[in-house]
Amino acid sequence: MENIKVFVMANIIITDADEYKNYEKGFFPILKKHNGIFLTYDDNHKHKEGVKKLEGRAILFGFPSQKDADNWFEDPEYQTLSEHRKRGTKTQFITFINTLER
Repeated sequence: MENIKVFVMANIIITDADEYKNYEKGFFPILKKHNGIFLTYDDNHKHKEGVKKLEGRAILFGFPSQKDADNWFEDPEYQTLSEHRKRGTKTQFITFINTLER
C-alpha cells in the first residue's frame, strides 16, 4: 500500500441491486484508467465504538496521487456511470483521506 497516497472510503446502502450492478460493471475499468487500486468492500463490518454505526456496504480503494483521485471522480465517463450508483443506492458518503507524509 506504499503506492497509495489518497484513500477513498465510501459507504452505500444498496436499494436496487440491478441498477447497482450496472455501476459495478463500469467501475473497475475507470478506476484502473486513473491508476486506482481497489482494496476491499465489506457488507458485514463490525461496529466497535462510536455514535454513528455504518449501514450497508463499506468500500475502500486508493490512488497514488490526489490528482489521480480527483481525475477519477471528475472524469465525465465516471460521472455518467455514477448515475447508476445514485439510482441504485443511498450514498452515505464518499470521502478522500490523504496519507501522512513520512
